[in-house]
Amino acid sequence: MSTAQRSNVDLNKLPSTKGKRFALVVSEWNSEITNNLKSGARETLLSSGVKTKDIEEFNVPGSFELIHACKVVSESLEFDAVISIGSIIRGETSHFDFVCHGVSSGIALLNANGKTPIIFCVLTDDNKQQSINRSGGKYGNKGIEAAIAAIKMSSF
Repeated sequence: MSTAQRSNVDLNKLPSTKGKRFALVVSEWNSEITNNLKSGARETLLSSGVKTKDIEEFNVPGSFELIHACKVVSESLEFDAVISIGSIIRGETSHFDFVCHGVSSGIALLNANGKTPIIFCVLTDDNKQQSINRSGGKYGNKGIEAAIAAIKMSSF
């Protein structure tokens, strides 16, 4: 879902969130970015009627660790959807490519094999400014979009 689509989303027309529980699994690496994404997701869930007690947060050291934490959290079946929040910013080595591929493949496998939907809210940007722009800056907040996706997927 692009940010342009977000402005057209009427939160009142989303599926009901009554009694639904959501988990936010958040990378501590690039916390300036991931905290903004988390705030966007949390505020959107609350605005959609999710109760504060029905949103739990789990922190992990980095984006690669999102895979294991999302697996554990989703297998508990206590949540109707899990939002995986991370930020990977390109550096000078190929490490960026390995982490991006690993995280996206890992989350995809969890979705293909699990019962709880896991929403991919991991920014993969070339520089910090791009991440800032997509986590509350001029291109909106991808955390908002992830929360909308989580609400929609929680009905499956």
